[in-house]
Amino acid sequence: MTKRPLVAIVGPTASGKTAVSVELAKRLGAEIVSADSMQIYKRMEIATAKPTEAEMGGVRHHLIDFLEPCESFSVARYCELALLATEDILKRGRLPILCGGTGLYVTSFIDNIWFEENAPSEDLRRELTRLSEEQGGQRLLSILREFDPETAERLHKNNITRIIRAIEVYRTTGVTMSELQRKSRQESLFEPCMIGLGFDDRELLYQRINLRVDRMLEAGLLEEAERVFSEPQLKTAVQAIGYKELKPYFDGSMSLDSCIERLKQSTRHYAKRQLTWFRRDKRIHWIMMDRLGTKEAADSAMKIIEDSGVLELMGDKKV
Repeated sequence: MTKRPLVAIVGPTASGKTAVSVELAKRLGAEIVSADSMQIYKRMEIATAKPTEAEMGGVRHHLIDFLEPCESFSVARYCELALLATEDILKRGRLPILCGGTGLYVTSFIDNIWFEENAPSEDLRRELTRLSEEQGGQRLLSILREFDPETAERLHKNNITRIIRAIEVYRTTGVTMSELQRKSRQESLFEPCMIGLGFDDRELLYQRINLRVDRMLEAGLLEEAERVFSEPQLKTAVQAIGYKELKPYFDGSMSLDSCIERLKQSTRHYAKRQLTWFRRDKRIHWIMMDRLGTKEAADSAMKIIEDSGVLELMGDKKV
């Protein structure tokens, strides 16, 4: 089987992935496939840091802003759509650049991990959701840990949706999520060149995150969050970082300043989890962004891409 060429730009939130990917796409005549689990939703612009038209710089982006927030979505569906997008890009003689920080999407797609789509148990889901509301995510994690400690170790207590799904899979099939993932791994369709954007000084990343939150607020995050909370059917949306931390402010139970600090802290914690996920993948070539601008980082990325042999896989197709 001939492997397809693919460049992946990954890393934590606020590390500069979008800007570097766009710069690379311009140099390579490439197109970008998003690997962000929240940027897929319509009308969720600011909290998800969805790139604007100006930030896209005329580069075509795929899998952004196409799904209603009330619609359910899965990793399996993401892999299907990402494969369709990359195949379309390659057929037109262009190189696909996968860009995003949702580690499960990136790994599942590149490593060809396909999940069985078991029909959800609505009764069980309601029961577990109620339990999470009453006793918190830590309680759900303790339940999951009883039969699938491997998955429980990977998930954060705030990732309620995936914890519930892991419990649901076991309760309805008798097979743990970790075992299902091992069985579903197939030969990869891609020859990826994976590049990670990181920071030697973690505090610099955290400063960028804090600044990003401030800019989101200036851009209208409060108004966007208020609209989201006014639509009760948007259950997925309210779980996104940027919304749920502001909920106590709208409920009148916490000051705005306290909620903003909580949002910054949640985002920093999320970035730390992203780094932990991607650090496990030894294929990733890391570029430290501490003292680099977008163009300098793109220069370093171009050298990695050229040395990887990915461009040769394009054959006589124009890149």
